[in-house]
Amino acid sequence: MNDIDKEVAINYGYTKKLWNRNEMKNINDIFSYTVACDIFGNDDPEPMSVIECQNREDWAKWKEAIQVELNSLNKRKVFGSIVLTPEVVKPIGNRWVFVRKRNEKNEIMRYKARLVAQGFSQRPGIDYEETYSPVMDAITFRYLISLAVSKNLEMRLMDVVTAYLYGSLDSDIYMKIPEGFKMPEALSTRPKEMYSIKLQRSLYGLKQSGRMWYNRLSDYLISKGYTNNLICPCVFIKKTTSGYVIIAVYVDDLNIIGTNKEIHEVIVLLKEEFEMKDLGRTKYCLGLQIEHMHNGILVHQSNYVEKVLKRFNMDKANPLSTPMVVRSLNIDNDPFRPCEENEDVLGPEVPYLSAIGALMYLTNCTRPDISFAVNLLARFSSSPTKRHWNGIKHIFRYLRGTVDLGLFYSNNSKEDLIGYADAGYLSDPHKARSQTGYVFINGGTAISWRS
Repeated sequence: MNDIDKEVAINYGYTKKLWNRNEMKNINDIFSYTVACDIFGNDDPEPMSVIECQNREDWAKWKEAIQVELNSLNKRKVFGSIVLTPEVVKPIGNRWVFVRKRNEKNEIMRYKARLVAQGFSQRPGIDYEETYSPVMDAITFRYLISLAVSKNLEMRLMDVVTAYLYGSLDSDIYMKIPEGFKMPEALSTRPKEMYSIKLQRSLYGLKQSGRMWYNRLSDYLISKGYTNNLICPCVFIKKTTSGYVIIAVYVDDLNIIGTNKEIHEVIVLLKEEFEMKDLGRTKYCLGLQIEHMHNGILVHQSNYVEKVLKRFNMDKANPLSTPMVVRSLNIDNDPFRPCEENEDVLGPEVPYLSAIGALMYLTNCTRPDISFAVNLLARFSSSPTKRHWNGIKHIFRYLRGTVDLGLFYSNNSKEDLIGYADAGYLSDPHKARSQTGYVFINGGTAISWRS
Protein backbone atom coordinates (compact mmCIF):
# COMPACT_ATOMS: atom_id res chain seq x y z
CA MET A 1 0.00 0.00 0.00
CA ASN A 2 1.29 3.44 -0.98
CA ASP A 3 -1.70 5.56 0.00
CA ILE A 4 -0.59 7.74 2.95
CA ASP A 5 -4.22 8.69 3.67
CA LYS A 6 -5.02 5.07 4.61
CA GLU A 7 -4.09 3.08 7.69
CA VAL A 8 -4.57 -0.58 8.55
CA ALA A 9 -6.73 -1.30 11.58
CA ILE A 10 -5.09 -3.20 14.45
CA ASN A 11 -7.12 -6.29 13.57
CA TYR A 12 -6.56 -5.93 9.80
CA GLY A 13 -5.42 -9.55 9.40
CA TYR A 14 -8.80 -10.68 10.75
CA THR A 15 -11.24 -8.10 9.33
CA LYS A 16 -9.34 -6.46 6.42
CA LYS A 17 -10.57 -3.12 7.80
CA LEU A 18 -8.90 0.16 6.71
CA TRP A 19 -9.20 3.63 8.26
CA ASN A 20 -9.08 6.80 6.16
CA ARG A 21 -7.03 9.38 8.06
CA ASN A 22 -8.63 12.34 6.31
CA GLU A 23 -12.09 11.19 7.38
CA MET A 24 -11.04 10.70 11.01
CA LYS A 25 -9.92 14.21 11.94
CA ASN A 26 -12.38 14.26 14.83
CA ILE A 27 -11.96 10.97 16.64
CA ASN A 28 -15.17 10.51 18.60
CA ASP A 29 -16.38 8.21 21.37
CA ILE A 30 -17.93 5.75 18.89
CA PHE A 31 -14.60 5.25 17.10
CA SER A 32 -12.66 4.85 20.36
CA TYR A 33 -15.21 2.28 21.62
CA THR A 34 -14.90 0.36 18.32
CA VAL A 35 -11.12 0.17 18.75
CA ALA A 36 -11.52 -0.86 22.40
CA CYS A 37 -13.83 -3.73 21.39
CA ASP A 38 -11.23 -4.88 18.85
CA ILE A 39 -8.57 -4.88 21.58
CA PHE A 40 -10.74 -6.75 24.08
CA GLY A 41 -11.33 -9.67 21.73
CA ASN A 42 -8.38 -9.61 19.36
CA ASP A 43 -6.05 -12.17 20.98
CA ASP A 44 -8.59 -14.96 20.55
CA PRO A 45 -11.20 -13.88 17.96
CA GLU A 46 -14.77 -15.13 18.12
CA PRO A 47 -16.11 -17.45 15.39
CA MET A 48 -17.92 -15.67 12.56
CA SER A 49 -20.31 -18.44 11.44
CA VAL A 50 -21.92 -21.74 12.46
CA ILE A 51 -19.50 -23.60 10.16
CA GLU A 52 -16.54 -21.97 11.89
CA CYS A 53 -17.98 -23.00 15.27
CA GLN A 54 -18.30 -26.60 14.08
CA ASN A 55 -14.60 -26.68 13.23
CA ARG A 56 -13.50 -25.56 16.69
CA GLU A 57 -12.65 -27.67 19.73
CA ASP A 58 -15.36 -25.95 21.78
CA TRP A 59 -18.17 -26.74 19.29
CA ALA A 60 -20.21 -28.53 22.00
CA LYS A 61 -20.44 -25.30 24.00
CA TRP A 62 -21.37 -23.22 20.95
CA LYS A 63 -24.02 -25.81 19.96
CA GLU A 64 -25.55 -25.57 23.42
CA ALA A 65 -25.51 -21.74 23.19
CA ILE A 66 -27.32 -21.86 19.81
CA GLN A 67 -30.01 -24.13 21.23
CA VAL A 68 -30.45 -21.87 24.27
CA GLU A 69 -30.98 -18.89 21.94
CA LEU A 70 -33.55 -20.74 19.80
CA ASN A 71 -35.40 -21.87 22.93
CA SER A 72 -35.44 -18.28 24.19
CA LEU A 73 -36.82 -16.98 20.88
CA ASN A 74 -39.61 -19.56 20.99
CA LYS A 75 -40.36 -18.84 24.63
CA ARG A 76 -40.75 -15.10 23.92
CA LYS A 77 -42.94 -15.89 20.86
CA VAL A 78 -40.67 -13.82 18.60
CA PHE A 79 -41.45 -15.86 15.50
CA GLY A 80 -44.86 -15.90 13.91
CA SER A 81 -45.91 -18.38 11.26
CA ILE A 82 -43.72 -19.39 8.32
CA VAL A 83 -45.34 -18.02 5.15
CA LEU A 84 -44.63 -17.72 1.46
CA THR A 85 -42.97 -14.33 1.11
CA PRO A 86 -45.52 -11.81 -0.25
CA GLU A 87 -44.55 -10.27 -3.60
CA VAL A 88 -44.46 -6.70 -2.25
CA VAL A 89 -42.25 -7.67 0.71
CA LYS A 90 -38.46 -7.75 0.79
CA PRO A 91 -37.55 -9.94 3.80
CA ILE A 92 -34.55 -8.88 5.87
CA GLY A 93 -31.59 -11.21 6.30
CA ASN A 94 -30.07 -12.55 9.51
CA ARG A 95 -26.88 -14.09 10.86
CA TRP A 96 -25.54 -15.73 13.98
CA VAL A 97 -23.21 -13.71 16.23
CA PHE A 98 -21.03 -15.54 18.75
CA VAL A 99 -19.35 -14.11 21.83
CA ARG A 100 -17.77 -15.41 25.01
CA LYS A 101 -18.75 -13.42 28.09
CA ARG A 102 -15.82 -12.65 30.39
CA ASN A 103 -15.50 -11.41 33.97
CA GLU A 104 -13.29 -8.66 35.44
CA LYS A 105 -10.28 -11.06 35.31
CA ASN A 106 -10.87 -11.74 31.58
CA GLU A 107 -11.92 -15.34 32.31
CA ILE A 108 -14.61 -16.92 30.09
CA MET A 109 -17.84 -17.18 32.08
CA ARG A 110 -20.25 -18.39 29.40
CA TYR A 111 -20.73 -18.93 25.69
CA LYS A 112 -23.39 -16.82 24.02
CA ALA A 113 -24.99 -17.18 20.58
CA ARG A 114 -27.29 -14.49 19.27
CA LEU A 115 -29.53 -14.59 16.18
CA VAL A 116 -29.31 -11.08 14.77
CA ALA A 117 -31.47 -9.48 12.09
CA GLN A 118 -29.54 -7.59 9.39
CA GLY A 119 -31.13 -4.24 10.12
CA PHE A 120 -29.06 -2.41 7.50
CA SER A 121 -31.56 -3.64 4.89
CA GLN A 122 -34.53 -2.04 6.67
CA ARG A 123 -36.19 0.90 4.89
CA PRO A 124 -37.05 4.07 6.85
CA GLY A 125 -40.75 4.85 6.97
CA ILE A 126 -41.62 1.28 5.91
CA ASP A 127 -39.80 -1.06 8.30
CA TYR A 128 -39.23 1.43 11.12
CA GLU A 129 -39.93 4.97 12.33
CA GLU A 130 -38.03 6.17 15.42
CA THR A 131 -34.77 4.43 16.45
CA TYR A 132 -33.15 6.55 19.20
CA SER A 133 -32.67 4.81 22.53
CA PRO A 134 -30.89 6.51 25.47
CA VAL A 135 -28.10 4.83 27.45
CA MET A 136 -26.33 5.82 30.66
CA ASP A 137 -23.02 7.59 30.11
CA ALA A 138 -19.78 7.06 32.05
CA ILE A 139 -20.10 10.40 33.92
CA THR A 140 -23.45 9.38 35.39
CA PHE A 141 -22.07 5.98 36.35
CA ARG A 142 -19.02 7.47 38.11
CA TYR A 143 -21.24 9.91 39.99
CA LEU A 144 -23.49 7.08 41.16
CA ILE A 145 -20.44 5.14 42.37
CA SER A 146 -19.28 8.16 44.38
CA LEU A 147 -22.82 8.59 45.76
CA ALA A 148 -22.96 4.92 46.80
CA VAL A 149 -19.65 5.27 48.64
CA SER A 150 -20.48 8.54 50.41
CA LYS A 151 -23.98 7.39 51.49
CA ASN A 152 -22.89 3.81 52.26
CA LEU A 153 -25.35 2.32 49.76
CA GLU A 154 -25.35 -1.14 48.18
CA MET A 155 -24.53 -1.67 44.49
CA ARG A 156 -26.01 -4.63 42.64
CA LEU A 157 -25.79 -5.59 38.97
CA MET A 158 -28.58 -7.40 37.15
CA ASP A 159 -28.71 -8.61 33.56
CA VAL A 160 -31.94 -8.94 31.58
CA VAL A 161 -31.91 -12.21 29.63
CA THR A 162 -32.60 -11.52 25.91
CA ALA A 163 -33.81 -8.02 26.73
CA TYR A 164 -34.61 -6.93 23.16
CA LEU A 165 -37.09 -9.76 22.72
CA TYR A 166 -39.46 -8.07 25.19
CA GLY A 167 -40.09 -5.12 22.87
CA SER A 168 -43.15 -4.97 20.61
CA LEU A 169 -42.78 -4.05 16.93
CA ASP A 170 -44.24 -0.87 15.46
CA SER A 171 -44.40 -2.25 11.87
CA ASP A 172 -44.75 -5.56 9.96
CA ILE A 173 -41.36 -7.19 9.39
CA TYR A 174 -40.60 -10.42 7.51
CA MET A 175 -37.28 -12.23 7.95
CA LYS A 176 -35.53 -14.92 5.92
CA ILE A 177 -35.41 -18.43 7.43
CA PRO A 178 -32.33 -18.52 9.75
CA GLU A 179 -29.56 -21.11 9.61
CA GLY A 180 -30.28 -24.06 11.91
CA PHE A 181 -34.04 -23.40 11.91
CA LYS A 182 -36.18 -26.54 11.45
CA MET A 183 -38.71 -26.27 8.64
CA PRO A 184 -42.07 -28.10 9.03
CA GLU A 185 -42.31 -31.18 6.83
CA ALA A 186 -45.43 -29.82 5.10
CA LEU A 187 -43.38 -26.92 3.69
CA SER A 188 -40.32 -28.92 2.62
CA THR A 189 -41.60 -29.44 -0.95
CA ARG A 190 -40.55 -25.92 -1.98
CA PRO A 191 -37.16 -24.20 -1.70
CA LYS A 192 -36.45 -22.65 1.69
CA GLU A 193 -35.70 -19.29 0.03
CA MET A 194 -39.37 -18.89 -0.99
CA TYR A 195 -40.47 -18.68 2.65
CA SER A 196 -40.02 -16.09 5.38
CA ILE A 197 -40.99 -15.64 9.03
CA LYS A 198 -43.20 -12.80 10.18
CA LEU A 199 -41.72 -11.37 13.37
CA GLN A 200 -44.09 -10.82 16.28
CA ARG A 201 -41.58 -9.19 18.61
CA SER A 202 -38.43 -7.14 18.41
CA LEU A 203 -35.20 -8.96 17.52
CA TYR A 204 -31.53 -8.04 18.00
CA GLY A 205 -30.19 -6.17 14.98
CA LEU A 206 -33.41 -4.37 14.03
CA LYS A 207 -32.95 -0.63 13.99
CA GLN A 208 -35.80 0.00 16.41
CA SER A 209 -34.99 -2.85 18.85
CA GLY A 210 -33.14 -0.74 21.40
CA ARG A 211 -35.91 1.85 21.47
CA MET A 212 -38.64 -0.80 21.80
CA TRP A 213 -36.85 -2.41 24.77
CA TYR A 214 -36.24 0.93 26.50
CA ASN A 215 -39.91 1.92 26.08
CA ARG A 216 -41.02 -1.43 27.51
CA LEU A 217 -38.76 -1.16 30.57
CA SER A 218 -39.47 2.54 31.10
CA ASP A 219 -43.25 2.09 30.96
CA TYR A 220 -43.05 -0.77 33.47
CA LEU A 221 -40.88 1.09 35.99
CA ILE A 222 -42.91 4.30 35.76
CA SER A 223 -46.12 2.30 36.32
CA LYS A 224 -44.54 1.00 39.55
CA GLY A 225 -43.87 4.48 40.94
CA TYR A 226 -40.38 5.21 39.59
CA THR A 227 -39.51 8.63 38.20
CA ASN A 228 -36.95 9.80 35.65
CA ASN A 229 -36.41 12.96 33.63
CA LEU A 230 -35.32 14.12 30.18
CA ILE A 231 -31.84 15.13 31.38
CA CYS A 232 -31.02 11.60 32.49
CA PRO A 233 -33.67 9.27 31.02
CA CYS A 234 -31.78 6.08 31.94
CA VAL A 235 -31.81 6.70 35.69
CA PHE A 236 -35.00 5.70 37.54
CA ILE A 237 -35.51 6.73 41.17
CA LYS A 238 -38.03 5.72 43.80
CA LYS A 239 -38.21 7.03 47.37
CA THR A 240 -39.96 5.31 50.28
CA THR A 241 -40.40 6.15 53.94
CA SER A 242 -37.44 3.91 54.87
CA GLY A 243 -35.02 4.73 52.02
CA TYR A 244 -34.64 4.95 48.26
CA VAL A 245 -33.40 3.03 45.24
CA ILE A 246 -31.81 4.13 41.95
CA ILE A 247 -31.84 1.98 38.79
CA ALA A 248 -29.22 2.98 36.21
CA VAL A 249 -29.94 1.33 32.84
CA TYR A 250 -27.31 0.55 30.20
CA VAL A 251 -29.20 -1.45 27.53
CA ASP A 252 -29.76 -4.80 29.33
CA ASP A 253 -27.47 -4.16 32.33
CA LEU A 254 -29.23 -2.70 35.35
CA ASN A 255 -27.12 -1.21 38.14
CA ILE A 256 -29.23 -0.98 41.27
CA ILE A 257 -28.03 1.40 43.99
CA GLY A 258 -29.86 2.08 47.25
CA THR A 259 -30.74 0.96 50.74
CA ASN A 260 -30.90 -2.75 51.53
CA LYS A 261 -34.65 -3.22 51.88
CA GLU A 262 -35.50 -1.23 48.72
CA ILE A 263 -32.93 -3.12 46.63
CA HIS A 264 -34.43 -6.50 47.53
CA GLU A 265 -37.92 -5.18 46.75
CA VAL A 266 -36.91 -3.98 43.28
CA ILE A 267 -35.16 -7.28 42.48
CA VAL A 268 -38.42 -9.13 43.23
CA LEU A 269 -40.33 -6.54 41.17
CA LEU A 270 -38.08 -6.96 38.11
CA LYS A 271 -38.10 -10.77 38.28
CA GLU A 272 -41.90 -10.75 38.21
CA GLU A 273 -41.88 -9.11 34.76
CA PHE A 274 -38.56 -10.11 33.13
CA GLU A 275 -36.21 -13.06 33.18
CA MET A 276 -33.23 -11.70 35.14
CA LYS A 277 -29.75 -12.78 36.18
CA ASP A 278 -28.61 -11.47 39.54
CA LEU A 279 -24.85 -10.91 39.17
CA GLY A 280 -24.39 -9.81 42.79
CA ARG A 281 -22.30 -6.83 43.79
CA THR A 282 -21.19 -4.73 40.78
CA LYS A 283 -17.59 -5.69 39.95
CA TYR A 284 -17.40 -5.10 36.20
CA CYS A 285 -19.56 -2.80 34.11
CA LEU A 286 -19.09 -0.62 30.98
CA GLY A 287 -15.53 -1.94 30.70
CA LEU A 288 -14.67 -0.69 34.21
CA GLN A 289 -13.24 -2.90 36.94
CA ILE A 290 -14.79 -2.03 40.30
CA GLU A 291 -13.03 -3.13 43.49
CA HIS A 292 -14.96 -2.79 46.76
CA MET A 293 -12.73 -2.07 49.76
CA HIS A 294 -13.43 -1.33 53.41
CA ASN A 295 -12.62 2.38 52.94
CA GLY A 296 -14.09 2.98 49.47
CA ILE A 297 -14.27 1.81 45.85
CA LEU A 298 -11.44 1.70 43.30
CA VAL A 299 -12.44 2.02 39.64
CA HIS A 300 -9.73 1.08 37.12
CA GLN A 301 -9.03 -0.61 33.76
CA SER A 302 -5.83 -2.55 34.40
CA ASN A 303 -6.93 -5.48 32.19
CA TYR A 304 -7.64 -3.14 29.31
CA VAL A 305 -4.29 -1.32 29.76
CA GLU A 306 -2.45 -4.64 29.64
CA LYS A 307 -4.27 -5.61 26.44
CA VAL A 308 -3.52 -2.23 24.83
CA LEU A 309 0.19 -2.47 25.66
CA LYS A 310 0.37 -6.02 24.35
CA ARG A 311 -1.53 -5.13 21.16
CA PHE A 312 0.91 -2.30 20.36
CA ASN A 313 3.98 -4.34 21.37
CA MET A 314 4.74 -2.09 24.35
CA ASP A 315 4.08 -4.62 27.13
CA LYS A 316 7.82 -5.05 27.79
CA ALA A 317 8.74 -1.37 27.44
CA ASN A 318 10.58 0.53 30.17
CA PRO A 319 8.14 2.61 32.26
CA LEU A 320 8.19 6.41 32.44
CA SER A 321 6.92 8.66 35.24
CA THR A 322 5.12 11.28 33.10
CA PRO A 323 2.67 10.97 30.16
CA MET A 324 4.54 13.43 27.90
CA VAL A 325 7.74 15.43 27.51
CA VAL A 326 7.83 19.13 28.36
CA ARG A 327 6.80 21.30 25.43
CA SER A 328 9.03 24.06 24.13
CA LEU A 329 7.63 27.57 23.64
CA ASN A 330 9.94 27.83 20.63
CA ILE A 331 7.77 26.58 17.77
CA ASP A 332 10.79 25.24 15.88
CA ASN A 333 11.82 23.00 18.80
CA ASP A 334 8.34 21.90 19.91
CA PRO A 335 8.13 18.08 19.49
CA PHE A 336 4.36 18.45 19.05
CA ARG A 337 4.52 20.79 16.06
CA PRO A 338 2.48 19.87 12.95
CA CYS A 339 4.00 17.94 10.05
CA GLU A 340 6.55 20.04 8.19
CA GLU A 341 7.19 20.12 4.44
CA ASN A 342 10.37 18.04 4.57
CA GLU A 343 8.93 15.43 6.97
CA ASP A 344 7.55 12.02 6.02
CA VAL A 345 4.02 11.10 7.05
CA LEU A 346 3.72 7.71 8.75
CA GLY A 347 2.90 4.86 6.39
CA PRO A 348 -0.33 2.83 6.52
CA GLU A 349 1.39 0.09 8.52
CA VAL A 350 1.69 2.37 11.60
CA PRO A 351 -1.62 2.15 13.56
CA TYR A 352 -1.68 5.79 14.72
CA LEU A 353 -5.48 6.18 14.57
CA SER A 354 -6.04 2.90 16.39
CA ALA A 355 -3.60 3.95 19.13
CA ILE A 356 -5.39 7.29 19.59
CA GLY A 357 -8.77 5.51 19.68
CA ALA A 358 -7.54 2.98 22.25
CA LEU A 359 -6.11 5.75 24.46
CA MET A 360 -9.23 7.90 24.04
CA TYR A 361 -11.40 5.10 25.46
CA LEU A 362 -9.09 4.90 28.48
CA THR A 363 -9.07 8.69 28.85
CA ASN A 364 -12.87 8.93 28.82
CA CYS A 365 -13.36 6.21 31.43
CA THR A 366 -10.75 6.22 34.23
CA ARG A 367 -7.57 8.09 33.25
CA PRO A 368 -7.87 11.90 33.32
CA ASP A 369 -4.07 12.03 33.81
CA ILE A 370 -3.48 11.33 30.09
CA SER A 371 -6.32 13.54 28.76
CA PHE A 372 -4.13 16.47 27.74
CA ALA A 373 -1.45 14.34 26.06
CA VAL A 374 -3.99 12.24 24.11
CA ASN A 375 -5.95 15.33 23.04
CA LEU A 376 -2.74 16.97 21.80
CA LEU A 377 -1.63 13.96 19.75
CA ALA A 378 -5.14 13.39 18.34
CA ARG A 379 -4.83 16.69 16.43
CA PHE A 380 -2.28 15.15 14.08
CA SER A 381 -4.34 12.10 13.05
CA SER A 382 -4.58 13.14 9.40
CA SER A 383 -0.81 13.54 8.92
CA PRO A 384 1.13 11.94 11.80
CA THR A 385 4.93 11.86 11.77
CA LYS A 386 7.56 9.87 13.65
CA ARG A 387 7.69 12.64 16.29
CA HIS A 388 3.99 12.18 17.01
CA TRP A 389 4.34 8.39 17.10
CA ASN A 390 7.11 8.82 19.68
CA GLY A 391 4.60 10.83 21.73
CA ILE A 392 2.16 7.90 21.55
CA LYS A 393 4.88 5.49 22.69
CA HIS A 394 5.74 7.86 25.54
CA ILE A 395 2.13 7.55 26.81
CA PHE A 396 2.31 3.76 26.47
CA ARG A 397 5.52 3.70 28.55
CA TYR A 398 3.83 5.89 31.17
CA LEU A 399 0.90 3.43 31.26
CA ARG A 400 3.37 0.55 31.61
CA GLY A 401 4.43 2.03 34.97
CA THR A 402 0.91 2.97 36.09
CA VAL A 403 -1.19 -0.03 35.01
CA ASP A 404 -3.14 -0.21 38.29
CA LEU A 405 -3.82 3.52 38.56
CA GLY A 406 -7.51 4.37 38.80
CA LEU A 407 -10.12 6.50 40.53
CA PHE A 408 -10.51 5.85 44.25
CA TYR A 409 -13.78 6.99 45.81
CA SER A 410 -13.17 7.19 49.55
CA ASN A 411 -15.92 6.86 52.14
CA ASN A 412 -14.00 9.18 54.49
CA SER A 413 -14.24 12.26 52.28
CA LYS A 414 -16.85 14.89 53.20
CA GLU A 415 -16.46 17.12 50.13
CA ASP A 416 -19.40 17.94 47.91
CA LEU A 417 -19.50 18.46 44.15
CA ILE A 418 -16.83 20.95 43.05
CA GLY A 419 -15.93 22.02 39.51
CA TYR A 420 -12.70 23.55 38.25
CA ALA A 421 -12.27 25.09 34.79
CA ASP A 422 -9.49 27.03 33.13
CA ALA A 423 -8.32 28.11 29.70
CA GLY A 424 -4.75 28.96 28.77
CA TYR A 425 -4.13 32.13 26.74
CA LEU A 426 -2.65 31.14 23.34
CA SER A 427 -1.83 27.62 24.63
CA ASP A 428 -1.04 26.41 21.13
CA PRO A 429 1.97 28.32 19.78
CA HIS A 430 1.32 27.09 16.22
CA LYS A 431 -2.30 28.13 15.70
CA ALA A 432 -2.69 30.70 18.50
CA ARG A 433 -5.60 28.82 20.03
CA SER A 434 -6.31 28.45 23.76
CA GLN A 435 -6.57 25.10 25.51
CA THR A 436 -9.56 24.58 27.79
CA GLY A 437 -9.69 22.07 30.61
CA TYR A 438 -12.22 21.22 33.29
CA VAL A 439 -12.72 18.65 36.02
CA PHE A 440 -15.65 18.03 38.36
CA ILE A 441 -14.91 16.31 41.65
CA ASN A 442 -17.41 14.61 43.95
CA GLY A 443 -16.29 13.41 47.34
CA GLY A 444 -12.69 14.34 46.49
CA THR A 445 -12.45 12.22 43.29
CA ALA A 446 -13.01 13.12 39.65
CA ILE A 447 -16.29 12.14 38.01
CA SER A 448 -16.12 14.31 34.86
CA TRP A 449 -13.21 15.88 32.97
CA ARG A 450 -12.12 17.10 29.55
CA SER A 451 -9.11 18.68 27.87
